Amino acid sequence: MRFYFSILTLFFFFSAFAQEEVVEKKVVDSLYREDQFYLNFTYNSLKNLNGINQNKFSSGFCIGFLRDMPINKNRTIAIAAGLGYSLNIYNDNLYQNRLEVAGKTENTYEILSSDIYYDKNKTSLNYLDLPIEFRWRSSTPDSHRFWRIYTGFKLSYLIGDRYKFVNDVQTKVYKSNTDLNKFQYGCYMAAGWNTWNFYAYYGLSPIYKSAKINGEDIKMTTFNLGLQFYIL
Repeated sequence: MRFYFSILTLFFFFSAFAQEEVVEKKVVDSLYREDQFYLNFTYNSLKNLNGINQNKFSSGFCIGFLRDMPINKNRTIAIAAGLGYSLNIYNDNLYQNRLEVAGKTENTYEILSSDIYYDKNKTSLNYLDLPIEFRWRSSTPDSHRFWRIYTGFKLSYLIGDRYKFVNDVQTKVYKSNTDLNKFQYGCYMAAGWNTWNFYAYYGLSPIYKSAKINGEDIKMTTFNLGLQFYIL
């Protein structure tokens, strides 16, 4: 019995020792990538308004995926490219109307004065996004909690638009406005710690390509501020 007890004791001792060794020998991926899904929420501020005023809250939403490509040995510097979707909503006093003239659709625009009542005057724009960014982060192979500064350029293609006007008399809804720019591009930055990051986007191209008010081009651009979240 003592013999079997001794064997059993040694068995548990070596088992415990082996388990301790397994725990201590943590596998570290020295060739890690920070491939990430991203999600952001923004406040959208219009620029170059020329008499147009925003009202209510204009919001934005983006979601997508970025492929990480490290370019230094420590993998703290990288380039990333990806694909995403964004929705930008603008509440303002730019009134749109659509007329049929000689068999052709014509869009007209005017600024609503402050004494005209309306409940809603909103433009919603849906884009397919192609972002590319330069990345710096303080990451290590065994930690996903780090500081980051990511700067980039984003090209966006308009895949859908909707204008809605509502007052106590009528409701108007228009889609597929040919005066809108199909392509948008701009610069952005995301900076922060771990999941929470400050986000800013500055549009370099006008939202409209051929819209006019009283013969003058509408040259509105957008500046979006908010939070961006990265999910591995």
